[in-house]
Amino acid sequence: MTIHAHALLFDNDGTLVYSLDSVERCWSRWAREYGITAEALRRVELHGRPAVDIVGDLLPARLVPEAVARVERLEVEDVPNGGVRLLPGTRDFLDSLPADRWAVVTSATRRLAEARLDAVGIRPKALVTADDITRGKPDPEPYLLAARQLGVDPARCVVLEDAPAGLRAGRAAGMTTVALATTHAAAELDADLVVRDLSALRALVTDGGVEISVRP
Repeated sequence: MTIHAHALLFDNDGTLVYSLDSVERCWSRWAREYGITAEALRRVELHGRPAVDIVGDLLPARLVPEAVARVERLEVEDVPNGGVRLLPGTRDFLDSLPADRWAVVTSATRRLAEARLDAVGIRPKALVTADDITRGKPDPEPYLLAARQLGVDPARCVVLEDAPAGLRAGRAAGMTTVALATTHAAAELDADLVVRDLSALRALVTDGGVEISVRP
């Protein structure tokens, strides 16, 4: 299968980098500080959604700004403690792409996203974070904004995601979706193509865009 695109839009956590251990560590500590039980935390979809939406599911509205700032601080401070590492294939795949052909679209805040990306040496020309939008994934707004930043028709963009919420956002934006089975089982991922991680893909840059195919 070959997918043709003019731009590639990458989620970050679980797609380019692995940070799940850090997420679970920090959110568990945060929950204890706010008196939220482990059972209540498990009932909320943590991965692939903005912190403000997650916190809003768990706490009264008056506490949300303070609580979001607290969990952001915990996660940023955890980055140097092994809180992030590159996933297989990330470096080679990104290095094969022109800088103006791809963007990172993350549900993290800009402060947290830049901390994690800087830690592994990824510096995207275009970066969309939770601070840039009013509606987070699974709403299509983040991916539509990234397409506008790159000046590309959404229908000619490919979304690469590991989380169901992000894949729903990509489909709602009218984009082709590629799922990476890094944090969820392949059977849980509804996408045009499902692979284990970026090491399973190769990109060929042409005059007309980028061709993505599965490595033999």
